[in-house]
Amino acid sequence: MDSVFQHLLDIKAEKGAGYIVLIDPDKKNDESLINQVETANKSGVDALFVGGSLMMDSHHHDRVKQIKKHSDIPVIFFPGGVNQMNSHYDAMLFMSLLSGRNPQYLIGEQVVAAPIVKDMGMEVIPTAYLLFDGGAHSTVEVISGTRPLPMNRPDIAIAHALAAEFMGKKLIYLEAGSGATKAIFTDVIRSISSETNVPLIVGGGIKTPEAANKRVEAGASYIVTGTVLEENGDSGLMRAFADAVHGGKR
Repeated sequence: MDSVFQHLLDIKAEKGAGYIVLIDPDKKNDESLINQVETANKSGVDALFVGGSLMMDSHHHDRVKQIKKHSDIPVIFFPGGVNQMNSHYDAMLFMSLLSGRNPQYLIGEQVVAAPIVKDMGMEVIPTAYLLFDGGAHSTVEVISGTRPLPMNRPDIAIAHALAAEFMGKKLIYLEAGSGATKAIFTDVIRSISSETNVPLIVGGGIKTPEAANKRVEAGASYIVTGTVLEENGDSGLMRAFADAVHGGKR
């Protein structure tokens, strides 16, 4: 069986770019959780990211189990902390918050998690996480105690992305943060894409399929949406995003 990472690479090769839905397994989404998964199954979504920076109860493990049970596509752990780990994921983004200088999120959490991940036998995808200023204080910014990168300095963004590549990261995640009022600028994506050879995940603040398409054209390999789907009751929106992403580089 091919790895989840190979699946993501195959999606990029076949469709030009991949569309990933981020699901927060927190209590606020209890009523819509399974519906989100089932909608993703039939809407052309390529994978699910599951996780969040802050859990408000102790039942997220049960929710992940339900997500996995109903999902026809890979379920990938988007880690907010070691306490969220469990064996129901197909793989995990083994992330390091390279945009910040807090050692806990650069290496501390990873050291604590590594033996547990090995014991679980879970596939890991080494990922650099670069948080950008999306116009609002994100949960990641608050919890990690780090400052986001400015979007008006592509040179700073490129330097961080190159560092990620030279460290051997397999993916670079450009994040504007949950609830961002502005998505990652296309010129930032274009600048990083032209200087690195690592596939780029872009998420946060992408509110329309057209905005997703533009970021694929700028060099994004994978587009992630989450909040916009939670806030919008349109069941066809997921399909519209998938079509826009998959048509972005054809």
